[in-house]
Amino acid sequence: MADTQIEITPQELKMLPQDSYQLIDTRDDASIAYGMANGAIHIPQEAVVDRLTSEPELLKGRTAILYCARGILSMELASELNRRGIPSRSLTGGYNGWLLAHLAGDTPDESEEEKEEARLARQKRIEDSIRRKFHVPLFSRFAKAVRDYELIQENDKIAVCISGGKDSMLMAKLFQELKRHNKFPFEVVYLVMDPGYNAANRKIIEENARMLGIPATIFETQIFDAVYNIDKSPCYLCARMRRGYLYRRAMDLGCNKIALGHHYDDVIETNLMGMLYGAQIQTMMPKLHSIHFDGMEVIRPMYLIREADIIHWRDYNDLHFIQCACRFTDTCTTCRPDGTSVSKRMEVKKMIAEMKKTNPYVEGNIFRSMENVNLDTVIGYKQHGVRHSFLEGYDTAAPVSD
Repeated sequence: MADTQIEITPQELKMLPQDSYQLIDTRDDASIAYGMANGAIHIPQEAVVDRLTSEPELLKGRTAILYCARGILSMELASELNRRGIPSRSLTGGYNGWLLAHLAGDTPDESEEEKEEARLARQKRIEDSIRRKFHVPLFSRFAKAVRDYELIQENDKIAVCISGGKDSMLMAKLFQELKRHNKFPFEVVYLVMDPGYNAANRKIIEENARMLGIPATIFETQIFDAVYNIDKSPCYLCARMRRGYLYRRAMDLGCNKIALGHHYDDVIETNLMGMLYGAQIQTMMPKLHSIHFDGMEVIRPMYLIREADIIHWRDYNDLHFIQCACRFTDTCTTCRPDGTSVSKRMEVKKMIAEMKKTNPYVEGNIFRSMENVNLDTVIGYKQHGVRHSFLEGYDTAAPVSD
């Protein structure tokens, strides 16, 4: 089969009978956690050929339609499967291509007025889900974090930073809901930084923001170009540069705070990653003052929200978001928007899930451990950049239980 026959566009896919093919997502665990095409099953790329060769019941005589992130790696897999006599095709544009087609919908003949009416109706359903079905796990916990950690004060102007993923998009909707309820005035700017996205990723972010009714302010930078030839820690440098650009643009807009979409699971995973890979005990704080930008503060209002509830909200509303917008890799599994390693974070996530099987309280215990640090039993600690030892004042200190 020629390459032109192996590829199938998302538009052509919509014309096929649904019982004639099986969509197969070949991305890794970290990628599919951000969402999959409707009706797809997950088989990682390294296992696809062996699984489909040894388990023909997976296809039941149907054509395998494979996709990766952007339709590059899946072409090679489809070619190999065809050589083995297994009818296979590769989805043009991969998951991103499917997502763009999904966002476009199935009603090309509708007028612009009808499309806008349908969009507003869907936006209302999504907002109603936050106010009703997901009020307690999402909005109530959002409001509790804002209240308990004193994240918002009167007359604040907050830059809500949107990366395009499920967490930041939900955060934007929760801020809109908070504005409806709040008793004191504050301003919000929904800020999207384009570090050099490819056209597909930029389009997906714009379409999701429009569909959700988020008035995003988009500004462009050339960060991806700046880090392209960096061999050592390009993801870390990229994350630092993005944070710096966000601070500067937020300050230019008159903001005194930037809001990031880190959630409860991010916090506990970061706690463990620090111990296991950084030889340090520190947590992701719900708010902190910027060192480099005077008068600016970072807040994390999704601090108490569980990732499983975010995923439930996303899937309930049939929402699909990008995972990573890095334009240099097909599956981009090297970093998260904050520069931390995806593979290490997934390793810790799986570790916590295993521990939870024997101790259902393990997640809460990890989270609360950062609130219950006993300095009398700590060998050393740093405060304001100064290292301290338990030996300081040891002979004059009050006895500690042994």
